[in-house]
Amino acid sequence: MAETSNPVSIGFILTTIATLWFFYQSSKSKNVLFTILTWMILVGLLGLIGFYQVKNTTPPRFIFLLGPGIVLVLIYSLTHRGRKFIDEQSLKWLTLLHAVRIPVEIILYYIFLEGYIPDLMTFKGYNYDIISGLSAPIMHYAVFVRHWVGKKGLLIWNFICLGLLINILTIAVLSAQTPLQRLAFNQPNIGATFFPYVWLPAVIVPIVLFSHLASIKQLLSLKNNGAIMSIYRTKRNQ
Repeated sequence: MAETSNPVSIGFILTTIATLWFFYQSSKSKNVLFTILTWMILVGLLGLIGFYQVKNTTPPRFIFLLGPGIVLVLIYSLTHRGRKFIDEQSLKWLTLLHAVRIPVEIILYYIFLEGYIPDLMTFKGYNYDIISGLSAPIMHYAVFVRHWVGKKGLLIWNFICLGLLINILTIAVLSAQTPLQRLAFNQPNIGATFFPYVWLPAVIVPIVLFSHLASIKQLLSLKNNGAIMSIYRTKRNQ
């Protein structure tokens, strides 16, 4: 377990729980929630025993943190069952979910101060992902409450925030202690290999990625702005 301050560790655990809560509100699927919780427990236990901290292995163990969740999301999204699951998601909750990126970025900054990640991975460096978190409740209000923004605006926002996610993922991978490392040799990305921060690449990132892909897929299938509110009202009443 990383020797970070208790408030930071507790704050991250609560942020992970909040991410699961938002995602469950969107899907209302107990089976999916149970699957994610099972994966969380497995990853958490491996993090506690230091599995991901072992270096000079082939393949690098960092891959087993980030890889499984992202690969599963991408493959599942292409299946018939996955597309059906995407269509059942609530755009409202998928949008609000990204607010968890605010505490994530704040916690990353404190982890940097304690020497576990490079400044490149914080808003002090080249991580602009906090913009996604700050703008999420604004977009929710503008789209679903005031109706100021329609399909195109929400779609553009999702593409921009997806780009910000890909940006920080690239920095995180290139800063990790693997053969792919190209950045931050003086203070590499080791924080994500410690419990509870293993849940960031293994749980939070795949959920955030899925939320963007699901939203984009839904929005591209809508014919007009009114369809957004129609879907929202229908799923709110379910």
